[in-house]
Amino acid sequence: MHRITSALATSAAAAALTLGLVGGATADGRADTGHDRRAGQITAAGTAPACIERTSVTNNPDGGVRVHLRNFCGKTMRVKVIVKNWSDSGCRSMPNGSGWLFRTVGGRYDRTVVC
Repeated sequence: MHRITSALATSAAAAALTLGLVGGATADGRADTGHDRRAGQITAAGTAPACIERTSVTNNPDGGVRVHLRNFCGKTMRVKVIVKNWSDSGCRSMPNGSGWLFRTVGGRYDRTVVC
């Protein structure tokens, strides 16, 4: 029974990696960019695509983050700024063409993700 369960779990994990359903590294060893390479779709909780422009990303020497985001995706996007050692921004809806300035008094900028 345990061998069958283990074999099924291994097969399911391999299939998920092959289909790009698991975040992080993909089956071909590249980092997840938040895009499904086959269909051009944005995946949930992946790194935000390049059409979410990150300008003025600043990590202050004494701690704190300043990030200006702009949406050039052609549609409304939901994004979140991830901050190391501090609270993240929370999920925010950004209409196409809009901008958003996110600031903290602590932590370091890590990445911007879709949510």
